[in-house]
Amino acid sequence: MMRLQKYLANAGVASRRGAEKIISEGRVSVNDEIIREMGVQIDESYDTVAVDGEVIKNTEKKYYIMLNKPVGFVTTVSDDLGRETVMDLVSDISARIYPVGRLDYDTEGLLLLTNDGDLTYRITHPKHDISKTYVAEVTGNISMDTILQLRRGIMLDGQKTSPAEVEVVGATQFGTKVEITIHEGRNRQVRRMFESLGCIVKKLKRTKEAGLTLGHLPLGKWRKLSESEVNMLKKIEASGSKEKKSTSKPKPKAFMKSNSRRTTTQKRVKKNDK
Repeated sequence: MMRLQKYLANAGVASRRGAEKIISEGRVSVNDEIIREMGVQIDESYDTVAVDGEVIKNTEKKYYIMLNKPVGFVTTVSDDLGRETVMDLVSDISARIYPVGRLDYDTEGLLLLTNDGDLTYRITHPKHDISKTYVAEVTGNISMDTILQLRRGIMLDGQKTSPAEVEVVGATQFGTKVEITIHEGRNRQVRRMFESLGCIVKKLKRTKEAGLTLGHLPLGKWRKLSESEVNMLKKIEASGSKEKKSTSKPKPKAFMKSNSRRTTTQKRVKKNDK
């Protein structure tokens, strides 16, 4: 048995969150019955799942890609403004893959892409506390007090950032080169943290994420992750989750109410959940 949104994500239809949106819009059916509730479980060997009337088979080959993204590319599948996207850099891959999270237009470095929606969910969900390391070239006064404030956390939008790991690693034509590791994914977070302390980030590069290192991968090029790297990422939920102490979740309201018009799929879900 498998949750419907996970099945869709594994089949490469969309990320886990994207799959939930598709379900809520009434575009997904199980055995010809439209499903809108989250948490429905299906039997992969028995149930027929369709999106917009097209049957979905969970047999797509999985791709796991690391890209060294240059500045000037949008981290989306398409762009309404006609700007180049990271998909232009991996156009030689025939499978439909998606970026894992975001990397700003003016930031370069490590970006993961995959058609494994379940893995995307694990890496991007805040509960897994995934670390991301950047090297920033910064102008302004990078004093020990500045470093200590970054390590303690900075107030952004009325909420304090989690403590960062920060080290000065050199000097450049712009000023100071700083390595910073964060565990969140707020919009333009690294730049805004420095700006709040009177420093401006002139160049920003992500060098590490989720235990992976960019290394010497040339700018604008990509490579497939090794089997050991993929296996490491797949262990994230087991080792990184802070919510293991409670694995049970409330059933969707539609399943809790007494309703003589339950669908066949819903009846089987309730029986298997006991």
